[in-house]
Amino acid sequence: MKRKIILKGKLVTLRPLSLKDAPNFCRWLSDPELTEFLTRWRHFGPPSLSEERNWIKKNKEISHDANFSIDAADGAHIGSVSLKNIDRLDKNAEFGIFIGDKKYWGQGCGTEAGRLIINYGFKKLKLRLIYLRYIAFNIRGEKSYKKLGFKPAGRIRRLLELDGFFHDQCWMDLLKEEFYNTIKR
Repeated sequence: MKRKIILKGKLVTLRPLSLKDAPNFCRWLSDPELTEFLTRWRHFGPPSLSEERNWIKKNKEISHDANFSIDAADGAHIGSVSLKNIDRLDKNAEFGIFIGDKKYWGQGCGTEAGRLIINYGFKKLKLRLIYLRYIAFNIRGEKSYKKLGFKPAGRIRRLLELDGFFHDQCWMDLLKEEFYNTIKR
């Protein structure tokens, strides 16, 4: 069983996923504006409540992922953030974030949630590198990732098919020392 980890900031608190979060995730994953850049959900559609609850239950046992729900300072559940595919040997993991409640967009909640989990990855998990990937036309995401200190790492051309068109997948990464140099400024 995983230890209950809670990460607190001024704007958000990161806490373990809960079955009570499932209805929010199902609602958010049914919104085309929210899933525009989430290729899995564009292909397969939103999960049922039962599927989402099962995913949350299974997630509690996965040791190579650190998934958190994001709660705003007012207590509202607004999204999730994760470090996936944690590789303890090579000391790296994949970053992912999703702010589902649109009224919290542009308020710094995603940036703070990102900083909290990145700091957790580097300090507690002893990672040396965190990377991410995104579909090339996700300009808002790219700006957000750069704000966290991620740097372009590569591009795979026409890798992802959406709505009959192929799109590039971009990669970014962040080294531990770069992150701590960025936040000291």
